[in-house]
Amino acid sequence: METIVFPNNKEKAQQMEAYMKHHFRFAGVPKPERALLQKALLKESQEIPISDLLLLVKDYYMQEEREYQYLAIDLVQKNVKRLSFDNLVWLLELVSQKEWWDSIDSWQKVYSTWGKLHQEVDAVFKLFEGQEDFWLRRIAITLQLGFKEETDVALLERAIDADRSTNEFFIQKAIGWALRDYSKTNPLWVKEQLTKELSKLATREASKYL
Repeated sequence: METIVFPNNKEKAQQMEAYMKHHFRFAGVPKPERALLQKALLKESQEIPISDLLLLVKDYYMQEEREYQYLAIDLVQKNVKRLSFDNLVWLLELVSQKEWWDSIDSWQKVYSTWGKLHQEVDAVFKLFEGQEDFWLRRIAITLQLGFKEETDVALLERAIDADRSTNEFFIQKAIGWALRDYSKTNPLWVKEQLTKELSKLATREASKYL
């Protein structure tokens, strides 16, 4: 299987690094270009054993440039139907490294897709609920984005209740995001949540469609 080596574009890299507050080094490969470069690998990855796939994912994820973390998560998402729950547990080691909103929200899609596919949302939720690392709790809060009528309201409320008073921008943003998304399906429930303790940021985000 061919190894992906992203080309370096210093000018683009500087722009991308600035956008990400200089938390990570970039090669400078925009998403459309990266998608083309990794297309063949993603297709081939579906034919290799899961054990080999996970090692490949880890190898890419541990490389320095941010594009490789994106590639690693794309590899997981491409093969999400083949993963076991134990595989998801194993991947938590990577989820909790090189954390920022971009990787965390991409990992959220992986775990959300798997949970819904296998009707194991509760089991997946418990992987993130109550974690000391707020980035992992952000996944618990946003896990059911797009679930609409299939949303487990009890899980959503548990995630929100645990962090209502947490003074962390990315947590409060996630609470608002989750409530705003669910307000399209159940506005009355979300309005009820707005009567409880919520930060101004979460309230503003949650109220967008109400």
